[in-house]
Amino acid sequence: MKFDELVEKVRKIAAGKDVSDKDFLAVQVNITGKESGVFYVEIKDHKVSVEPYDYHDRNCAVTMSLTDFNKLLDGKLDPVLAFGTGKLKVDGDVGKALEFSKLLK
Repeated sequence: MKFDELVEKVRKIAAGKDVSDKDFLAVQVNITGKESGVFYVEIKDHKVSVEPYDYHDRNCAVTMSLTDFNKLLDGKLDPVLAFGTGKLKVDGDVGKALEFSKLLK
């Protein structure tokens, strides 16, 4: 899978989620490795946006390899286990990172 395909996959997952109970969440995702890149997921005014840009006023940033992030999306990697084993790094509010992981399930 390529980085652009990953961003599109996250868009499709996020588009099907009910975020009517969420006011604001902004998470930057840093993908490392050969297919590296940066994108963000923002919930604002009960709408989800996924864009391939840096997000400076974010709640947190998560960093993972493309392979591990794809496993996370597919439900094959538990986010808490990934964090505990160093496959997922969080810069900022860890609680918001957990909220983000629930959005992607």
